[in-house]
Amino acid sequence: MKGVVIKSTGSWYTVLTETKAIVECGIKGKFRIKGIKTTNPIAVGDKVEFEMEADGRGVIHKIEERKNYIIRKSINLSKQSHILAANLDQAFLVVTLASPRTSAGFIDRFLLTAEAYHIPVSIIFNKVDLAEADIQFMKELDEFISIYKKIGYPCYKVSAVKKLHIDLLQELTKDKITLVSGHSGVGKSTLVNAMDINLDLKTGEISDAHSKGKHTTTFAEMHPLAYGGFIIDTPGIKELGLVDMEKEEIADYFPEMRAIKNQCKFNNCLHLNEPKCAVIDAVSNGGIAKSRYSSYVGILNGEELETVYQ
Repeated sequence: MKGVVIKSTGSWYTVLTETKAIVECGIKGKFRIKGIKTTNPIAVGDKVEFEMEADGRGVIHKIEERKNYIIRKSINLSKQSHILAANLDQAFLVVTLASPRTSAGFIDRFLLTAEAYHIPVSIIFNKVDLAEADIQFMKELDEFISIYKKIGYPCYKVSAVKKLHIDLLQELTKDKITLVSGHSGVGKSTLVNAMDINLDLKTGEISDAHSKGKHTTTFAEMHPLAYGGFIIDTPGIKELGLVDMEKEEIADYFPEMRAIKNQCKFNNCLHLNEPKCAVIDAVSNGGIAKSRYSSYVGILNGEELETVYQ
């Protein structure tokens, strides 16, 4: 039998079959995919083949080749990698500039990771209703949006609470598999519930002490949308370590740097202090945002985001 994994709890996998039946499945023995070392051999979104057992449960024996996948790497001492989801059409990165604040560094690291795995990203600026009466806040929001739109990332202002532009998100997700990610507390679950009233994802409050979100989603889970398609709700990401890549590769995952790096004098230019560097020149003349360049240098130097709440 064939199906797609819609929930993973570490040892058991919930599979939606081709006939829309739900089957709880385990895996037989050690299951590792060649070349990928992660804490979870099977992820939400994986297309699998399984056999039914006498007790009504299934045993997964094959995973189809993945179109893509996205990994979260821990920044703690274990440095373990965990596949968030596989076979995605797109990702929504939900960010907020208040309650809690999403740092530019976190946004850039997520975008780099998605670029590395060939996953298109839209940036969803939630809770814009909080900014309506604050001119300075709206100015900052528009500056953020300008930076990312300029380099090709679609940006949308929404409010899950006020139902602002929810219809637009419904159009974007119809008949697609969409990963929804971001910090805890940015309103991912509230947003998904607004997009499909048949869903009732658990939502959480913001911790007053540090304006941090409380985790409400423990495991990634794929939810069918009433109007077609699937949403994958992920645990709020408190940390986002980067997958291993060579220093020379990093600029390739910044679209604005990738577009001009062949104009640098040296083929192996790292865009730090080399002479006649097109990237450094672009930062100086405003062609590349200083915040993006700062993220690039931080990543190049191996700096990790110890905390995403700044």
